[in-house]
Amino acid sequence: MPAIRLGDYLTAPSDGTLDDTPYTQLVDTQLTTFLAMWPDWHHQALAKVTHRIHPTALIHPTALIGDDVIIGPQVRVWEFSTVRAGSVLCAGVSIGFNCEVTRTFVGERTVLGHRIGVNTTLVGADAHLSANLTVAAISLWSPDMRVPEREIVLRVPGGLHRCGTTRFGALIGDRVQTGNNISLGPGIAVGRDCRIASGVTLAGRAVPERCVVSAPHTADTHIRRRPGV
Repeated sequence: MPAIRLGDYLTAPSDGTLDDTPYTQLVDTQLTTFLAMWPDWHHQALAKVTHRIHPTALIHPTALIGDDVIIGPQVRVWEFSTVRAGSVLCAGVSIGFNCEVTRTFVGERTVLGHRIGVNTTLVGADAHLSANLTVAAISLWSPDMRVPEREIVLRVPGGLHRCGTTRFGALIGDRVQTGNNISLGPGIAVGRDCRIASGVTLAGRAVPERCVVSAPHTADTHIRRRPGV
């Protein structure tokens, strides 16, 4: 099975918050291995970090932060956002208005704009995700989406990458930028320095680094009259 190495997408945190935790192994770990070890890694990290929420972080009074979240220095979480379920916000991250961040690792200085929902996802450093972006983590084809059964699989060069889990949203590389109204996942890996234009829906594949992904232009949209109308 083709491997996906996290270090080919992400840069290791450098501010020191996660030193002496398993997250220092992040860039040398394969995606499938990380997804299997993630809950245990995070439990160990919680026991080692000096500050679960760094004193320099600014959390708006209307934001909700889970008891198992790690938030680094100079992080900003703005109005009505929720960060939960073992998420990590590295140094300098900004989480905009009305976002939901669930079991997600967000790299240093990355910006999540307004009304963003990410689930079981890794985002690299210096990325900028604009408004109204959703990353789904569960396959639509599970008979009961409350208890997902279908393993997430990505199409990659050389074959299929089986994630070994029924819950995985996206691996988004360093410096990726997106437009608005975008739907990603379940199961997508976006290489470093990619640009994803507004209106894109994409899942189940890997995008090489330095690519531009765009949806059909509105001028190419076809409008047809419904039968019998």
